Amino acid sequence: MALPLIVDADTGFGNALNVRHTVRVLERAGADCIQLEDQVAPKRCGHFAGKEVISCEEMVGKIKAAVDARHDPDLLIMARTDACAVHGFEAAIERAHKFGEAGADILFVEAVTTADEIHALPQRLPKPQLMNMVIGGKTPIFDTDELAGLGYGIVLYANAALQGALAGMQKALTVLRDTRRIDEDPALVVPFAERQRLVNKPLHDALERQYT
Repeated sequence: MALPLIVDADTGFGNALNVRHTVRVLERAGADCIQLEDQVAPKRCGHFAGKEVISCEEMVGKIKAAVDARHDPDLLIMARTDACAVHGFEAAIERAHKFGEAGADILFVEAVTTADEIHALPQRLPKPQLMNMVIGGKTPIFDTDELAGLGYGIVLYANAALQGALAGMQKALTVLRDTRRIDEDPALVVPFAERQRLVNKPLHDALERQYT
């Protein structure tokens, strides 16, 4: 089954002209949705302190450039605002409205800090929305069913795989440190055969036989 590809294009890598080029390149590469945000470059993680945002007018120009650059009408443009942490929730809502009016198909208000704000966004913004769940971040954690029921179309669990992988590595290496060995224990490591499957070793074995 083919899965849709959402590409995080950060700030668009420059001004509106850069955004236009970025969208064209990513569309040719197969993106189904491209996310752009209003942070000042170089950007920070949405849940870090010290963020800054560009003017609303500049971001609106970037969104219009992105919309005009796409050739496929099914390519979606997602507009993210980090203004909540900089100017407050109401300012973020105002920006998101303007981004939608500029042509953004999906809206993403990053790093809201209360359950009430999570509940309010789908009621106050007309476009489909993404909610970002950063484990340990500023936003309260909801499960996907709750968020779907509120009206969110996409839920992003940012860093979940990375944080899980780090926990697994720490656990395995702690056992190795303490016992001086690790066996093929599925509670600690995936089986060697599964590791080979994940890196598609059978394909490389077949290619090696083909060319040698």
